[in-house]
Amino acid sequence: MGIADKMNGVSKYVASSTLKRTEWNNSTILNGNVLDEVNKLKRQSGRDILIPGSATLVHSLMGEDLIEEYQFIVHPQYQGSGSQFFKGRPDGTRLKLVEARTFSLGVVLLRYEPVPH
Repeated sequence: MGIADKMNGVSKYVASSTLKRTEWNNSTILNGNVLDEVNKLKRQSGRDILIPGSATLVHSLMGEDLIEEYQFIVHPQYQGSGSQFFKGRPDGTRLKLVEARTFSLGVVLLRYEPVPH
């Protein structure tokens, strides 16, 4: 089974203020307050909730302490400038490294858990 088959087979939740419908298999648009909706999803049994790359959503969830683990995949190439991931966190964000894994092409997976204040 390839990555496309896996992605098509899992439940997906779309946080959007503009979309009214989605064509992607097993997709649900989160209506209303996204933080409340994510809280409801977290209380359900099942698999982990993954956020593949939405800085706006991540920043919202960080502010409510709704993220239990951060995973960063570092690719060995220079892309220029970018945005600060933990921007706007005056108290800082302390993280504990729980795994570091290197792949054959030099890509590194880093898994962190937030450290309570």
